[in-house]
Amino acid sequence: MLTKLKRLLIGRPLKSNESHSQKLNKFKALAVLSSDALSSVAYGPEQILIVLMAAGSGALWFSLPISLGVLILLVALVLSYQQIIYAYPQGGGAYMVAKENLGTNFGLTAGGALLVDYILTVAVSISAGTDAITSAFPALHDHSVSVAVCIVVLITILNLRGLTDSATLLSYPVYFFVLIMLIIIGGGIYAALTGTITPIHQHAQMGTPAMGVSLFLLLRAFSSGCSALTGVEAISNAIPSFKNPAPKNAAKTLLMMGGILAILLAGIVFIAYWFGVHPVNDQTVLSQIAGHLFGRNIFYYMIQASTALILILAANTGYSAFPLLAFNLARDKYMPRPFKVRGDRLGYSNGILTLGALSIILIIIFKGRTENLIPLYAVGVFIPFSLSQTGMIVHWIRQKPKGWGGKLVINLIGALICYLILAIFFLTKFTNIWPVLVFVPIVIIIFHKIHEHYMHVAEQLRIDFSEPLPVIHSSDNVIVVPVAGITKVVEQSLTYAKSLSDNVMAVYVGDSPEAIEKMTREWNEWNPGVRLVTLHSLYRSIVSPLDKFISTVKYKADKSGATVTVVFPQFYTKKWWQSLLHNQSGVLIKASLIRHKDVVIATVPYHFKK
Repeated sequence: MLTKLKRLLIGRPLKSNESHSQKLNKFKALAVLSSDALSSVAYGPEQILIVLMAAGSGALWFSLPISLGVLILLVALVLSYQQIIYAYPQGGGAYMVAKENLGTNFGLTAGGALLVDYILTVAVSISAGTDAITSAFPALHDHSVSVAVCIVVLITILNLRGLTDSATLLSYPVYFFVLIMLIIIGGGIYAALTGTITPIHQHAQMGTPAMGVSLFLLLRAFSSGCSALTGVEAISNAIPSFKNPAPKNAAKTLLMMGGILAILLAGIVFIAYWFGVHPVNDQTVLSQIAGHLFGRNIFYYMIQASTALILILAANTGYSAFPLLAFNLARDKYMPRPFKVRGDRLGYSNGILTLGALSIILIIIFKGRTENLIPLYAVGVFIPFSLSQTGMIVHWIRQKPKGWGGKLVINLIGALICYLILAIFFLTKFTNIWPVLVFVPIVIIIFHKIHEHYMHVAEQLRIDFSEPLPVIHSSDNVIVVPVAGITKVVEQSLTYAKSLSDNVMAVYVGDSPEAIEKMTREWNEWNPGVRLVTLHSLYRSIVSPLDKFISTVKYKADKSGATVTVVFPQFYTKKWWQSLLHNQSGVLIKASLIRHKDVVIATVPYHFKK
């Protein structure tokens, strides 16, 4: 029953050699990976106006030069991340750049900040979209947390179905939002040029002096407007998700995203200034513009619906980037190994499920009101921004490729602006963002603890190929030893198996011909005196191929009257929490083999000392 429900929700399992079908073309990738950045058009310009309004309506003209500054930073970031894509085509973005050029701790800082930022992306985006839904349907207001949780569950299931399925479905509302914004901008510019629509309020001319405007206020407005740049880094984290040539397609997608974001951001800021839009509590700036241009008709509600939808779908950027970043950290042994495992649909399911679960917890804790998390959200973006820019500066100085001087200047400008924004955040919003100073070091400590454990495991499992296995008396029993590699645990298990019988075979299940070839080569080099049987698993499952193999062995053994014994190598960690960092495949295999009659199951324990 559960299997049928799983198939209904996420679809049939895909073979490992079908991975190419889950790669994204540029237009689908743009929809999936740019929804967070594009959705910021709905609130980025408003954040600038809210800060400037503190100095009065006469200061709102400063939104134009401030937005120009934001666009300059956008250009610097896009050009920088385009260079990162080509320099680090395996993905990882700011984490890889900072780790390789600035050191491990800087890389972990960038990676940890991004992981937290993606969790906040989902929680904040879903909560903002839920607010739009409950505003349209007030009866749902008391159930806003439940609505938000349901939306998270739906998006999680959609992403578990695979990248292509989610991209196909999500591309329509994303491109619809872009089309709607272009219509608004086109209509606003036409009205401004022809004078057919009178402004809401008379705007101040550029250069008009305004009382209360200080450099500090302008910097605050600039840093608030930079919230429109969240999500720019997501494409560099997800390069492996693109069709080949992946780096080239990713770079083109990043340019398209940057161009669209620049046009939409500049257009909305200009129209808001021209029509004298003032930020108010009960209506967004975008809503005021749409209502003034087109009236409160069906098109107005289409605009509001597309805005609410893009805010919800902004969460999908987190679902696309979080699992891949978690994979890179797990590959470097800084996160649990299960984050490296691909699910039935070839996505990193554990990362997707973890992101969904943590986002739901955050929504429940804050009761769907995540406004206080937005400053943390912004800081979480600009920490990796700053570190990636700095890392690329070091990269160019070390490598000195052709034309490196111009690239260095781009990254230097970007780094200076990013550090300036971080300084402004800490100076003006310290009471909101101080948890970053506590949380980031804790995350780094956790990363190091995980890495230390894996290093201890590798040290204790490493064996000397030159030492032969001891030869002990044998019997006619058939002994099957499932192995995942050549380790101390396997050596101990084979020694025990050979003490029971001369008829011992090791069985290795590989998910690719390359993995099987590598294991066979290393096994022959080790030469433990035990035959190795290799099985190719098309669906990356260990349980099913091994179960079928043992059934075949049992059938043959029954004819000769021999007993089949399955000896499981099993290691046990010193501390309980360390067991959570390892796959529990042995438990699943044992559970599957229990149904076999007359098959003896033996476990050879290996206890770690560290």
